Amino acid sequence: MEELPHGSHFQRLDQARVRRSTAELQTWIRDRFPDRTLWEVCGELGALVDEVALRDGLNQRRIRAARMLSRLAVVLVVAFLTGTVGLAVLDLVRGGQFQAVDFLPLLETIINTSVFGGLAVLFLLAVPERMERARILRVLHRLRSLAHVIDMHQLTKIPGRDELASADLGAYLEQCSEMLSLVGKTAALFAEDTTDGDVLDAVEGIEALTSDMARKVWQKIAIIQPD
Repeated sequence: MEELPHGSHFQRLDQARVRRSTAELQTWIRDRFPDRTLWEVCGELGALVDEVALRDGLNQRRIRAARMLSRLAVVLVVAFLTGTVGLAVLDLVRGGQFQAVDFLPLLETIINTSVFGGLAVLFLLAVPERMERARILRVLHRLRSLAHVIDMHQLTKIPGRDELASADLGAYLEQCSEMLSLVGKTAALFAEDTTDGDVLDAVEGIEALTSDMARKVWQKIAIIQPD
């Protein structure tokens, strides 16, 4: 079997294609069921797919600005701590004669400075990543809520009790299932370029949730269309 080249587009989800599929699904639902609000829910999903593009837009510029500021702050912190240690050494040298015991306060100063300085540097370097993680988790939370909204649309569609004809009901449920699949694909888009454990766990949770919901939808479809 021929090996796919590294970085092949077959190894990545395409945000534009997911967006296009969402738009096509919205159009189909609106044409088939114009009086139902399901097509509006699909429009909300399309807006969330667009959130992925913000990684290359305004939000990404904010992240880059935050990264530059954090690095500048790191430089200032390192310079301040280096100056503090330098002054301590200078005071010790200016004292003239000194014994080994005189180095203890200096050693304590260096250790404390290194510990607190290291913590400050780690905190500052992590600020941009925390900002990006918070944004992604907010969008993923909205995706999870949207999945429950879609599930509510199919929940009241009971074969034999709904006013829709069997063919229409089956088509309606199929679109709910497709939309749940697109919710999972949209969540997966956020996992393409990250190794953040919190983000990956949230994406995996949404994919599992939508798969379980879609499976219940297809159980209804099997009752309507036993063949």
